[in-house]
Amino acid sequence: MTDNCRVVVLLSGSGTTLQAILDQQNQYCYQVVGVLSNRPDAYGLERARSAGIDTRSLDHKHFPSRESFDLELMERIDKFKPDLVVLAGYMRILSHAFVKHYQGKLINIHPSLLPKHKGLHTYQSALDAGDKEHGTSVHYVTEELDSGSVVMQGTLNITPADTAKTLEQRVKVMEHYLYPRAIDWIASGRITVEDDVISLDKKPLGPQGYRISEKSIASTE
Repeated sequence: MTDNCRVVVLLSGSGTTLQAILDQQNQYCYQVVGVLSNRPDAYGLERARSAGIDTRSLDHKHFPSRESFDLELMERIDKFKPDLVVLAGYMRILSHAFVKHYQGKLINIHPSLLPKHKGLHTYQSALDAGDKEHGTSVHYVTEELDSGSVVMQGTLNITPADTAKTLEQRVKVMEHYLYPRAIDWIASGRITVEDDVISLDKKPLGPQGYRISEKSIASTE
């Protein structure tokens, strides 16, 4: 990709992750050109408008099927001519046609150390499992839920005092650091994918991608 990598963001909620992406784009080589939501009242749309970003809303409740909604969504996304489509709190399962259409340029961030704890309620799941660590994963999107190649993971040690709420707060801080950086690495060509193997600067990474700890992130801020 180029220094002018065109990014479209999809969201469903308040847009805190979008805000981190927008706040850091001046120091990276991507540009958010459009923000779309399946919820017309999503506050993330207001964040985008405040930053001068073009927005679109498309209420999924007005469509007879997931497939028909996704086809219309694809048409609206494609008008922005994106190089990368970024899911940032987009709370809908994607259709086969959508994933296939954007294959190789569709990424998501998931609050667990994939392949552990796919789906929802990952913080409580990690606590219930007695895990020693938790975190977040930036990954390419495939048809199987939360199963695409992992680009980057942020890790933290779970303490005896942690609750699902405190874990969520700690993971969010890491996500707001990791996601813009991962987008930049993809946009700049530092991250490449061949046969589902992720490489950074032409050096293959393991199945959990590039890993960075909560402590390391804190030391850079």
